[in-house]
Amino acid sequence: MRKLSSILLLGIAALFCAGCRNAEHQTAEPESFAFVVYPGSRYLPSLTEVTKRAHKVITPAADPPPIAIYDTDAPVEKVAKYYAKEYGYNDIAPDATNNLNSAKPPAYYRTGDLYTDAIAAKPVADKLKLAVDYAKAQGKYKAADIEPKPNRPRVTVVRPYFDMTTSQTVDRTMILMAR
Repeated sequence: MRKLSSILLLGIAALFCAGCRNAEHQTAEPESFAFVVYPGSRYLPSLTEVTKRAHKVITPAADPPPIAIYDTDAPVEKVAKYYAKEYGYNDIAPDATNNLNSAKPPAYYRTGDLYTDAIAAKPVADKLKLAVDYAKAQGKYKAADIEPKPNRPRVTVVRPYFDMTTSQTVDRTMILMAR
């Protein structure tokens, strides 16, 4: 799953797994799986479809897990705090080391470079026959990773993101939810 997460943020900043089920937040049945959609975000069907195909390239024998990709104008910090609260996490660590704590925090921030990540996903993009202009993947991004719960997916929040399907750096916050 770590390799899959890397390819997502690396590539499209969304080359990932698969299918989407746009379920509303359900509190009556905590045992059922549900995506929690950030208020006012918009669903990105083209990125979701490409990530289905990317999953098949990475793991051809496995069916893609449930996935949903959205974006919003809200800042990374606001979206990350929303999901951390929804998942019952008290705070978001400044990084994965959590001040050199031996336990990885359930929610943390990280940063990266769009070009470096896009180039790292090039083998998958080539197999998908995506015509990508990697020179347009410019800049640094800030991201937050939120660990999954038994009935909720892993959430990755990133801004800006590079959309490999359009070769554009998008100055919005992408929300990737994958089981």
